[in-house]
This record gives sequence, structure tokens and C-alpha cells, in this order.
Amino acid sequence: MASLASLPDGRLPRAAVAAALSLVLLPACTVGPDYTPPAPPVSTHYDREAESRLASGGDRPGDQRTKLGEALDGDWWTVFRSPRLNLTMRGAIDGNFDLKIADARIAQASEAVRAAGGDLYPQVDLGAQIGRGRSNAPTPATANFYAVGPRVSFDLDIFGGTKRLVEQQGALADAQKHRFEAAYLTLTGDVASQAFLLASARAQIAAVRTLLADDERMLALLRGAHMQGGVAQPDVALAETQLAQDQTLLPPLAQQGGATRHALAVLAGQGPAEGGVPDFDLDDFSLPPDLPLSLPSEMAHDRPDLLEAEAALRAASAAVGVATADLYPHLTLSGSLTQAGADPASVFQAGNSLWGVAAGLASPLFHGGALEANRRAAVDGYIAARATYQRTVVRSLGQVADVLQALDHDGDEYSAQERALAAAATSLRLNRDGYRAGETGVLQVLDAERAHQRALLGQIRAKTARYLDTVQFFIALGGNASGSYGRVASASKEP
Repeated sequence: MASLASLPDGRLPRAAVAAALSLVLLPACTVGPDYTPPAPPVSTHYDREAESRLASGGDRPGDQRTKLGEALDGDWWTVFRSPRLNLTMRGAIDGNFDLKIADARIAQASEAVRAAGGDLYPQVDLGAQIGRGRSNAPTPATANFYAVGPRVSFDLDIFGGTKRLVEQQGALADAQKHRFEAAYLTLTGDVASQAFLLASARAQIAAVRTLLADDERMLALLRGAHMQGGVAQPDVALAETQLAQDQTLLPPLAQQGGATRHALAVLAGQGPAEGGVPDFDLDDFSLPPDLPLSLPSEMAHDRPDLLEAEAALRAASAAVGVATADLYPHLTLSGSLTQAGADPASVFQAGNSLWGVAAGLASPLFHGGALEANRRAAVDGYIAARATYQRTVVRSLGQVADVLQALDHDGDEYSAQERALAAAATSLRLNRDGYRAGETGVLQVLDAERAHQRALLGQIRAKTARYLDTVQFFIALGGNASGSYGRVASASKEP
């Protein structure tokens, strides 16, 4: 190394400066494919038959109508008009551990982007040395040496490998955000579904208890009639069998109610014993009559799983660029400025400054085919990511089509159950009127009451199915979850 003191005015040679500048200004290119977003779904419909039936609605009370081409605005669960559900949903969003994990993963991915971007800038380090050496010229001598000073290195990234790496990490960070949105969508769907299942279980338990009370009254009457010789023993045994069979309906419903309470507590990040889950009733909710149905091309920008798959496709495209850049030379500039001396006191004395400037070129010659294999693997990964995206699109279209069919059939089933309940109510009224007039016996009245309660159970289940499938409708269309990470982050900062 040359000493700065040996140069006029301590300046670097003009030739060295010119050479360094020419290398810095060397035109660079970014190899690898530039990402092109996939085309939106070409289909303009999900299920033409179901869409037609749902778009026209019906003349039955409570029929739902879809509006193709309209987008959901705001939080989808508010359409059920339940303050209890809104409060429970907010508590779950604030306390859910899946969202907390996803939030930390986003922060981790963001730091990975910053770390990758750091290689686009010069790397500056401070080094220090202390040692002892022997010199044979002009006379043999052994001495200590001390040195300290900064070193700078800069990869010019002339083929864009580092830029592609930053692009890849950015796409992976976006994928993490969409995973948060997917977790958010799953959470809100689960909370609403569990709330409806809890309300349904409570309604069915009430109906079954009334049914059991009717069974017990009928059995008591038959036993009394048998004691008086008016009813045969097989009739009493039949009533006992009916009561025993109906008693089996209650434990599963109680289990469903307990499980849904536990699930709601866990979704909110609490233990089941901590409580706080409200007693939902079906009367707490209103079924939305109008359902906004976005076009398939718009759904591709709303569903988190599709957005995540597209982000993975972008990352795979950038990975091809990273592997391609590894096939080309790397040009690195480096420089150092060192203060050296034979003892610590002389290190920073005038004339003990050493400098160095260098340009290094490293070009791959032979790596056993590893670099080429890496690039082929990256291309295969891109092809797989593209197929994964296309598969996700097709599956999402099928999911929406299934939900539309379910909503259509739910309307038919609920209408049939309503007719069955109305017929059972009419039968019960007529039997009670006949009993008062002395035209029918008490057994016929009790049997009509049991039939009415069974019809009520069917109506409750059909009503629950409509609520649950309406939830799945919003989930299948993305539930306005896109951008939920920003909304949740903003809400958490509010006092």
C-alpha cells in the first residue's frame, strides 16, 4: 500500500479515481423475468341456474336475493344486525392468538425485506489489528504492529441479483399480510358460525324440553288409564319407548351448546372457564334479504387465499431472477483507509496513513452444474406457483357456486319446514278445539303437541342452515378481508 503522505496534497491518483467512477457508472441490467400479473378469471358467472333463481328472489317471506356485480361494504357480520355478535366479534379480533402470530410474522417478513435491501448499499466496517512480525530487509528485524481503520465494499449488482432478492422478499412479506387477512377471514367466519350454532342449540334444547314434557304427560295419562283398565300394556310400553327415544335428543344438543361456548372463548384468546360468552338467541339476528355478489374478476382481488397465491407467484418469479444473476459475474468495489504504527502511540501520527482501492470481479466457471440446476429449480418453482394460483382460482369459483346452490336449496327447505310447522300448528289447534268440545281425547291432543314440537325442531334447523350458509357466502367472496391488516393495526393504535 502507498502512504497518503507520499502523494501530493494527500490525494488519490486521478487514474484511480477515473477507474473507480467508470466502474460505478457501468450500465447495469436486471436479469430474469419481469413479473406479469395473471389474467383475471374469464368466467363471468359462478352458477347460472342458482344465480338466476337467487337474483329473481321469490314471493315467500324471508327470501334472499343476490345482486350480481355489487361489492360488500364494511364489516360483513353487521348485516345480521346483532349488537351481541358485533361485540363478540370485536373481542375475538382483539384477543385472537392466530392474528397475533400472523402480525408477528408480518413484522418478521418486513425485517427480511430491509435486510435484503441493505446489500444495495455500501458495506462499511471498522477493523483493527495487532500483531508481531519479522522483516528481512534491509536488515532482519522483529517488531510489533498496530493498525486501525475503516473498510468499504460495494457489490455493484450489475445483473440485478440483489434487486431480485429484495423483490422476492417483498413478495413474501405481502404473502404474510394476506395470510393475516386469511386468518382474519377464518376467525370472523368461525365466530359468526359458532354464535349461530349456540343460538340454534339453545332453541332446540328449549323445543326438546317441551317435547319431553309432552311425552311425560302422555305417559302419565296412559299409565293412569291402564290402571283403570282402559289402555293395554303395549300402549304404555310404546309411550315409554317414545319418551326414552326423545330423551336421547337432549345430550347431543347440550354438548353442541357447550362446545360452541368453548370455541367462542378460545377464538377470543380466553380459556373456556373464563366465561364472557353471551347467550345468543336466534331472535337476536336478522337474515339479510339482499346479498352483494361480486363478479369473479373482482373476487380474485378480494379473497386472501388468491392474493396470497399471487404473492407467492411474484416471489417465485423473482427467485428465477436471483438464480439467473448467480450465473453472471459479480463486480465489487472495495477501499480501505488504515492508520498503522509500531506502537499504539504512533498509530495516528502523520505519515502513518495507508489507503487502498480495488475492484474485484468474480465470475463462475465451474460449480458442478449447481448454478444451472438452481435456475432450473427456480423455473420449476415458478411453474408450480402459477399452477397453484390457477388451482386456487378454480376452487374459489367452485366454493362460491356451492354456496349459491346451498342458499337456493336452503330457501326451499326453510319454506317446506315453515309449511310443516304451520300444518302442525293447525292440527294442534283443531285437536285442542275438539278436546274442549269433547270430540277428541287428550291423547290426540298430546300427540299433536309432540308433532308440533318436532316440526319446530325442523324449522329451527332449517333457519340455522340459512344463517350458516349466509356466513359461508360472505367468506367465499372474501368477506372484505383485503386490507384488514391495516384496519386492525390502526384500530389497535386508537386510545
